[in-house]
Amino acid sequence: MTETQQAERSRWMALYVLCAGMLMIVLDATVVNVALPKIQTDLGFSSSGLAWVMNAYLIAFGGLLLLAGRLGDLVSRRGIFLAGLGVFTVASLVCGASQSSGMLVAARFVQGVGGAMTSAVILGMIFTMFPDPREQAKAIGVYAFVASAGGSIGLLLGGVITQAISWHWIFFVNIPIGIVTAVLSTRLLEKDRGIGFGSGADIPGAVLITSGLMLAVYTIVKPAAENGWGDGTTLLFAAGSLALIAGFLVREATAKNPLIPLRIFRSRNVSGANAIQALTVAGMFGTFFLGTLYLQRILGYDALETGLAFLPTTLVMGTMSLKFSERLVMRFGARTTLIPGLVLIAAGLAWLARAPVDGEYWTAVFPSMIVMGAGVGSAFPALMNLSMSGATPEDAGLASGLVNTTMQVGGALGLAVLATLAATRTDNALADGHSHAAALTSGFHLAFVIGAALVVASIVIAITVLQPERQAAAEAAHSPIEAEPAYSEVA
Repeated sequence: MTETQQAERSRWMALYVLCAGMLMIVLDATVVNVALPKIQTDLGFSSSGLAWVMNAYLIAFGGLLLLAGRLGDLVSRRGIFLAGLGVFTVASLVCGASQSSGMLVAARFVQGVGGAMTSAVILGMIFTMFPDPREQAKAIGVYAFVASAGGSIGLLLGGVITQAISWHWIFFVNIPIGIVTAVLSTRLLEKDRGIGFGSGADIPGAVLITSGLMLAVYTIVKPAAENGWGDGTTLLFAAGSLALIAGFLVREATAKNPLIPLRIFRSRNVSGANAIQALTVAGMFGTFFLGTLYLQRILGYDALETGLAFLPTTLVMGTMSLKFSERLVMRFGARTTLIPGLVLIAAGLAWLARAPVDGEYWTAVFPSMIVMGAGVGSAFPALMNLSMSGATPEDAGLASGLVNTTMQVGGALGLAVLATLAATRTDNALADGHSHAAALTSGFHLAFVIGAALVVASIVIAITVLQPERQAAAEAAHSPIEAEPAYSEVA
């Protein structure tokens, strides 16, 4: 094997290691969902307290993604990735060994910190590892499959582990994966040196953005989910979050050495792609959660059967992401590939909105799984290409963290809004005398329709805001942005 072939092989092996780390993070979210009833029984959680098994993780994860991605640019993406793996793995051990509710919630928060550090820099590392457009599109297709399909894989894996062994092992299984991934990462990922903090660290900016995002996620998962969006506490926390984020933007616009340069948002494709991702994930995340409830509460599926029901989506998604997304993006462009994919996602959600109380899986659910799998498998790799298109090598970690932040916050917001609206519709239907099953299904239908509407809104943004890549590149060439010190890789 020649030296060039060896280097090529090492790059792709490094990609698979990065994706293994990402898969571990993505799986964790849905695996825990399946095990919540068992955890509640064993550790004596109250109904309201049980939500903090998820909320503690989400607040740390969603709040730190943007900061972690930028720290990768400033210090070392490899270093942040490895540190995140270590934190996540140790926290998983503590989660699995937890004997009290407080111990588990605290460990989940730390696990969220590690998850943010690990996942925030991965897309940026891929961006710099594969500068060739064709190879980059193929690599992003692999990453997009792992990031989007991991959730449905987690449903199946969670059902198997919880039923066959115990809920403790949904956390313990992360330990060997984390150790092996860390060992391989030290061998396959090149050492890198960030651009540094320049004249000093932007501490105020870091505090503002981290606290603003954490408060935003907390508002979504706690007061908004429990009391509704019109509640005074919800509005107060939402206003506080917006004030902190606004203060951060003012700080970054005026600071001599900003933590997060706002120039990255000048690209219509970067800003538009992140807005599209937030809306699409909001529509899909809430819909998949409520679709799971439809399968379990209306069709009577158990945890394992629910995981198997989502398997067709994963298979189609994998086929599109791994075999066809790179060809489509290189042949037609990311923008042109994205729009039909979004149309398929919206169509799949609309199909679910007609699922009846006495529905059959093969007619009410299966067609939607196939259509949405094809849509996600073609749309998300294109979307991630667009999200990274305006990033320089010095900003790749920031752009990567931004992609993950919009995905996380969009998903949390979508789940909170759709679940609240579905519950309200269900309560009204029960008050009108409908059966419990019919009332639940009515609430699910409303959520599916709103989810489809959110994806339609993202299609409008894609058509009106996004530019063909050649046009965007030409405009960028005529409006050059001042560069930062070079980001270096040390062999």
